[in-house]
Amino acid sequence: MTADKTNRLVPVRVLEQCIVRLRGQAVMLDTDLAAIYGVAVKRLNQQVTRNPHRFPDDFCFQLSETEWRSLRLQIATSNGRGGRRSPPYAFTEHGAIMAATVLNSPQAVQMSVTVVRAFVKLRRMALSVEALARKVAALEQKYDANFRDVFQAILQLMTPPDPPRRKIGFDAG
Repeated sequence: MTADKTNRLVPVRVLEQCIVRLRGQAVMLDTDLAAIYGVAVKRLNQQVTRNPHRFPDDFCFQLSETEWRSLRLQIATSNGRGGRRSPPYAFTEHGAIMAATVLNSPQAVQMSVTVVRAFVKLRRMALSVEALARKVAALEQKYDANFRDVFQAILQLMTPPDPPRRKIGFDAG
């Protein structure tokens, strides 16, 4: 992703493309996050190293050499000559919001508000889905209790009767 010099909000679909899975977490790399916030990667990483208490391991971590090599192969980036000298940082969603608080660019402030609003909306949706799931479960229990006899009657009607048995022995008549 390239930096946008016009100080506009980045569309959500572009943000989704910047998210990768590393160490079982959805993260954004420092290069993408810096472009979204309208700052240089060097400035973003400088703020991370200057404020380590704001970036615990569950907010931000630096990729290992192996992860970096693997990622470079996946996204076809430079092999290191003329490019980065150290592996990039990866930011979880909480780390991305924290990064906006330590940066003073107007775009970082704007984007952090957008990110917070998106998380609030997701939480609301999750809560409404959870409430709906509870209601469906209650309806299933009620449905089962009210219609148990009906289901049993239908099953009995659907089950064919046992064929009549032939009598064993001699029949003289």
